[in-house]
Amino acid sequence: MSGRARSREDTMTPAETSSLGGLTEAEAARRLAAEGPNSLARDQQRGLLVLLGEALREPMFLLLLACGAIYFVIGDLREAITLLACVVLVLAISVIQAHRTERAVATLRDMTSPRALVERGGVSRRIAGAEVVRGDVVLLHEGDRVPADGVLREAEAVAVDESLLTGESVPVDKHAAGDEADARVFSGSLVVKGHGVAEVTATGARSEIGKIGASLAELEAAPSRVQGEIRRLVRIFGGLGVSCCAVVVLVAGLVRGAWLQGMLSGITLAMSLVPEEFPLVLTVFLALGAWRMSRRNVLVRRIPALENLGAATTLCVDKTGTLTENRMTLVELRAEAARWRADADEPPVESVALLVEVAALASQRDAVDPMDAACRRFVREHQPARAEQHDRWQLLREYPLSPELLVFAQAWRTDAETSVVAAKGAPEAVATLCRLDEAALAAMRAALEEMTASGQRVLGVARAEFAGEPRARTNDYEFRWVGLLGLHDPPRAEVSAALAECRGAGLRVVMITGDAPGTARAIAGQVGLSAEGLVTGGELAELTDEQLAARLRGVEVCARVLPAQKLRIVRALQASGEVVAMTGDGVNDAPALKAAQIGVAMGGRGTDVAREAAAIVLTRDDFTDLVASAAEGRRIFDNLQKALGFIVAVHVPIAGIALVPMFFGMPMLFHPIHVVFLELVIDPACSVAFEAEPAEPNIMRRPPRPPAAALLDRRTIVLCLAQGAIALVVCLGGLWFYHFHLGRPLGAAQAVMFVTLVLGNLGLILIHRSTTMPLLRALRTPNPALWGVVLGTMALLLAIVGVPALRRMFHFEAVSAVDLAQWAILGPLGVMGFHALKRRLARAS
Repeated sequence: MSGRARSREDTMTPAETSSLGGLTEAEAARRLAAEGPNSLARDQQRGLLVLLGEALREPMFLLLLACGAIYFVIGDLREAITLLACVVLVLAISVIQAHRTERAVATLRDMTSPRALVERGGVSRRIAGAEVVRGDVVLLHEGDRVPADGVLREAEAVAVDESLLTGESVPVDKHAAGDEADARVFSGSLVVKGHGVAEVTATGARSEIGKIGASLAELEAAPSRVQGEIRRLVRIFGGLGVSCCAVVVLVAGLVRGAWLQGMLSGITLAMSLVPEEFPLVLTVFLALGAWRMSRRNVLVRRIPALENLGAATTLCVDKTGTLTENRMTLVELRAEAARWRADADEPPVESVALLVEVAALASQRDAVDPMDAACRRFVREHQPARAEQHDRWQLLREYPLSPELLVFAQAWRTDAETSVVAAKGAPEAVATLCRLDEAALAAMRAALEEMTASGQRVLGVARAEFAGEPRARTNDYEFRWVGLLGLHDPPRAEVSAALAECRGAGLRVVMITGDAPGTARAIAGQVGLSAEGLVTGGELAELTDEQLAARLRGVEVCARVLPAQKLRIVRALQASGEVVAMTGDGVNDAPALKAAQIGVAMGGRGTDVAREAAAIVLTRDDFTDLVASAAEGRRIFDNLQKALGFIVAVHVPIAGIALVPMFFGMPMLFHPIHVVFLELVIDPACSVAFEAEPAEPNIMRRPPRPPAAALLDRRTIVLCLAQGAIALVVCLGGLWFYHFHLGRPLGAAQAVMFVTLVLGNLGLILIHRSTTMPLLRALRTPNPALWGVVLGTMALLLAIVGVPALRRMFHFEAVSAVDLAQWAILGPLGVMGFHALKRRLARAS
């Protein structure tokens, strides 16, 4: 590349930049500290005070405060102070959980933020967009988001979409040698063509988009289907709690004249029915699930995408870099009558060497594409003198690929009087460019079929000479056919096993590639895909949408597909009822990534526009990571269902014990502090223990979940209510027998009932751990978080019944260890017995 021109606005001294270009690392760090990160003031992590304020507005805390106020009114200061202490404890737990979730989401946001390729100390490196500073030298390529405002110093056919700022959808051509308006690029704009080098002049809030960034903070995404279902459940249970509370208050006030006592009982009942765990569980599960996936090289940009992962039925994947290693090597060259293979002992003859030389001239100097890198590497290794000569040549013009002509070409000013233009691309397109006769076309097709049969990716190469200025279009040159070069990109070793796992999970995999049908068939055979019924891009273009949907049924390989045709494939599969995950990396892949239920961008080689359109980014561009993310999506949804089912079951005995005394003339069996203790058990069990539950052993041996499947269907709700009802019957039965039959004090009977209830809830946790495994096998499955909850709860129970001060706080009286053990075991045994009966009935049906 030519030397970088100095900015007309530049205020840097020579010492502030390295001798090779760009800022030094030390100067960049100084500017970052002085001027702040290159980011807008939106999506900031909420502080502890904000989280505290939000927690205080939650219904549970408002009800606790109301109970405390009533105890103050009736003069029970000890109970009031106890409740206020409980408020502080529950509040602390809620804020800590919310802060943990915030940190997980903030970490994901940082990892999925746009990246920038900059020169620091003369070395190109990719950094987070937030780390770009004024004076940085940024390398821009097609598909990149401009990370900050800047001025172009070099530009090759650069066109930028500035619609985010101007509203104008037509791309704007940019020139490094033009006036200042033509050379300026703005943060957030998209490079839709060409490549260049820009020097940053403004970052963050000082950029043009930063000045209008406040409006972006007001944008909110619509709730997902699962979020909507959670809100519906909250409304149902919340309405039930308010109704029951009103009934209890009216019965106590009108029948007995005990309004304050009725309000206390009603609030206690409302606390037992408030479904505050539902939204908490959803938030924690999705946020921590996304964080877990990030540790496995899968970044979730939009957390609701996790909901769709468990329902995915079709994975549409690229071949290069996803199923293969994206490590191109030249393995065969054919020029005129000469032929050279990489396993040959002799060096390539002159005509074959010329073929690679022209292919290298049709490759970008700073090669990012593996094919370009392979061609340039071959010339450097086999023709070092020619490589040095080419480095002195001046690039005059670049002719990018287009849907109409799948050929890339570059025009060079040579050391001779004439200039040279080199082209490489799809063999059919290059042959058309060279206007080959029928005999030459037949020979080319025969060679192409032979080369692609072994899985090679084959490119045609052509050359033309011209005098004067470069032509406007590639077709304006008189090209001469040079030959074919074959590249090999080996399949990833682990792909075959991953594809077999997909079949077992009912996941259909469709390989979509721009390669020739022969190459696609060969690679499909190597990884275990069926090439039967292969569809080509040309065939696809001739089909209607309805015909395409029918044609794609059962197809696993699509070849010679243009990136723009991926959108039609996605929509055709969706029209057939498929839930589609689509991978992509280029600018033209963005519409398909956006349209798919699960858009997956390649983080290693993907463009910024592809990353922004996708919901998920694979940092390793590895197919096995995509399969692992589908399994993780199933695990998250499974565990979410288990947690919600447990919440429904556990509220039945709590509400029942709070409600029964009002209709049978008994004193309160449950006080607010009892409900608070149970909430301390339920919340960690749902948001920590169930979230950390390992995946079911058969999770990838069962068909995908229907996309419209409810979180809790009618059958599940009925089973959960029955489980809760059994726990309620056991608790009330123990109370009756211990107090009314044996004549023990009510305080002692309440202690037995409470311990029975808590242990019954622990039994509910254990039986909800697995929907497929036998109970004993599920108990052997490791989950340290779960056993932490169980052991912590047991320790608290022993303290409550054993320490006199705590016993009085809970309105209990002393109970013998024998009596406590006899009745406490009934809770979990009753629930587990129902679980065994349910499994027997399920097997019988």
